[in-house]
Amino acid sequence: MLRHLPSVLQRKFKVVLFFLLLLALLIHMVLDLAFSSGRGSCGCSPKIADPMGLLPADPSAAVQNKLNLRILQDFSGSNGSLEKGSRLLGGTPYPGDRSNMDHQGHSFKHQEAEEKIVWADRSKLAALFDHPLYKIPTPAVMAKDKLFVTNAKIKFQLKSSRSDEWVSGSMAVMARLTEQMAKDPYPPWLRFNTGINRYELYGRHDPARHALLEDLATQEIVSSVQKPGGTQLKIIMTFPNKGKALFKPMKQTRDQETPADFFYFSDFERHNAEIAAFHLDRILDFRRIPPVSGRLVNIAKDIRDITSDQKLFKTFFISPAGNVCFYGVCSYYCSTEHALCGKPDLLEGSMAALLPGEKLAKRRSWRSPWRRSYSKTKKAEWELNQNYCIQVRQTPPYDQTSRLLNLIDMTVLDFLMGNMDRHHYETFEKFGNDTFLLHLDNGRGFGRHSHDELSILAPLQQCCIIKKSTFLRLQLLATEPYRLSDVMRESLAADHLSPVLSEPHLRALDRRLQKVLAVVKSCLTNGEERVVLLDDQGGQQAATSEQEKETSSAA
Repeated sequence: MLRHLPSVLQRKFKVVLFFLLLLALLIHMVLDLAFSSGRGSCGCSPKIADPMGLLPADPSAAVQNKLNLRILQDFSGSNGSLEKGSRLLGGTPYPGDRSNMDHQGHSFKHQEAEEKIVWADRSKLAALFDHPLYKIPTPAVMAKDKLFVTNAKIKFQLKSSRSDEWVSGSMAVMARLTEQMAKDPYPPWLRFNTGINRYELYGRHDPARHALLEDLATQEIVSSVQKPGGTQLKIIMTFPNKGKALFKPMKQTRDQETPADFFYFSDFERHNAEIAAFHLDRILDFRRIPPVSGRLVNIAKDIRDITSDQKLFKTFFISPAGNVCFYGVCSYYCSTEHALCGKPDLLEGSMAALLPGEKLAKRRSWRSPWRRSYSKTKKAEWELNQNYCIQVRQTPPYDQTSRLLNLIDMTVLDFLMGNMDRHHYETFEKFGNDTFLLHLDNGRGFGRHSHDELSILAPLQQCCIIKKSTFLRLQLLATEPYRLSDVMRESLAADHLSPVLSEPHLRALDRRLQKVLAVVKSCLTNGEERVVLLDDQGGQQAATSEQEKETSSAA
């Protein structure tokens, strides 16, 4: 065909064909270069992160880490001694021990860096935790100050319990637990437990807290049994990673106030009070309440269908409205009249991380000196004697000022919540008398937002002493940039059951905070500052001298 075309047309056709071939070649080269640059300079496959979020040096090291999982050491035989059981056995650091985390340190710093990035929006909550008063370091944690040390010879093994009430003896459940522990040998609950020390339950920016809260809200529930004892229903739930949580179901809606005619010991425990108490305790920088998260639970699938507790199982029924209900077995509010019903099977509740068991970390229960009479007619001695604190300060362990100061911290927390039900408190026996108080069982807080029970402040009013650091933080939370109600609202917004508190309860926090400050200022009027505001930081307090002036002028 080309032979019949004029020579000029033939030349033009050949030139066009040549340019088309050249264009195709150029396109192919460009695509090839783009593809090679997308793959990066290294053609190796990406490394797989281990359960702690770290990149192992080599595959054999990752396997060895999983095989060398260690269990918490039992200190129950030490009888509370500060020395026995405090030595590092075998010389090998436990992976969850924050002070001996060489290979985990990079991961924790990375997570803390991410947390600071989140704070970059300069919210009130972020600004609060970035404040110098929230950066005062705790004393150096020595081996004897840790609740747990390591034992390289003991490995974590799953064993079925021989208890009649706790026989989750299903081989399928045990297999799932074993599989999960193989995937995540250092779960958040284990890291949380190994971080407990003489001075705090968890660090200010401990990544284990974030992960543990998420586990409490989302982990699959593989077993549920009722916690024995107590006046109201509580359920212990187990997760695939062998973590456990205490579930308190919803009994009242958020806007239901406790009637004025109710005695404090007749009130219901509120699930949202447990959640809010954890957030308030952290905002006050006490950090003495175990992490608590809200959760929507399917009471049929997550309790009835998997429980091995026959007494609990027998209390389930279907209501006339077609909802799944149950009431459990307890001293007072466990009957068909007080049944808890889902909609049709979903029920809100609080999930609190359990502290290490008594066999692992024995706790001592103390009766509060300002315990109420729990009588409809009688008053306690402290209600009749305004000089009662003199008597208390002559009685061990309150003859040590640190114990009394810690108790007054708890008093401030209870007053802000409106909790009148603080009859006992606990401490870890290993640490003796020189340690913080555990702020447990806060379900009777946040009952009445319209009433401030000033009698809760009796220890502060009668003793007229408070930690200087606590007072400075209270002053800070009374200022507009760090207002307590605002930071609480923001903190609670992260919970899965948000909103946790109604607005009247949040406003009550600001009002009550002013009353706490008024009591302290009254004490300062009648006494010397050095006697009322006790320096609990020693030399470390000098770092906050400038901030003290700032908060005082702002207040």
